[in-house]
Amino acid sequence: MPGNIVIVDYGMGNLRSVLKKFEQIKIPAVISSDHHVVAKADKLILPGVGHFSAGMNSLAAYNLLDSLHESVLIKNKPILGICLGLQLFANHSEEGNCNGLGWIDADVCRFRVSDKLKYKIPHIGWNTVDIIKESPIIKGIDNHSSFYFVHSYHIICQQKQDVLTLTEYDYNFASSIEKGNIFGTQFHPEKSHDIGEKLLKNFADL
Repeated sequence: MPGNIVIVDYGMGNLRSVLKKFEQIKIPAVISSDHHVVAKADKLILPGVGHFSAGMNSLAAYNLLDSLHESVLIKNKPILGICLGLQLFANHSEEGNCNGLGWIDADVCRFRVSDKLKYKIPHIGWNTVDIIKESPIIKGIDNHSSFYFVHSYHIICQQKQDVLTLTEYDYNFASSIEKGNIFGTQFHPEKSHDIGEKLLKNFADL
C-alpha cells in the first residue's frame, strides 16, 4: 500500500515534477522540509538537482540528517533517491570533494568519456537500462526500457550486488541501485512518461 509518502524538500530538487507525477497516478504524496514530517513518513523520496556538496550542506541546514538516518537505517523505511538524491547516498563525491550519507558503498565520479564530441557531458536525454537483477521497483518494466537522464556525474558501486540496472554512455555505469530498503535512480522517473510512472507506482506499492 502507498502509505504516507513524503518528498523531501532540502532546496535542491525538482519537487513539483515529482509531486505532479504522483498526482497523475493518483497516489497521495506531500512535499515537506519539516524533519518531524519526514520522520513520520512511511516512504521517502529524495529528489535532487545541482551540486553534491551543496546538497549535503542543504540537508544539514534543513536539519534533516538525523531524521533521514533514523528513518532509513534504523526503521528501514523505503527511500527512493532520484539523480542527485541517489548520489547523496554514496560515501563520497568528486563534486566538491565531499562526503555523502554513506548508506551505500559507492563513490560519485564525473563522466570520463573517450570522445567528448560524441559523448556530450552532461549526459542528457533518453537512454536504455539493462536490468541486472530482479527487484519489486522494476516489476513489469521490460529490459532495455528507456528513461530520461540529465547528469554529469555517476555512482561507482563497490558492492556489485547493489547495482540494479546498467546504462551505456561510452561505458557502462550504474543507472539504478537497490540495497534493502534503499533504492535510487540516476535517471528521472518523473520525466520518463509511462515507464517512469510504473516505477514510481512500484515504489509506492512496496
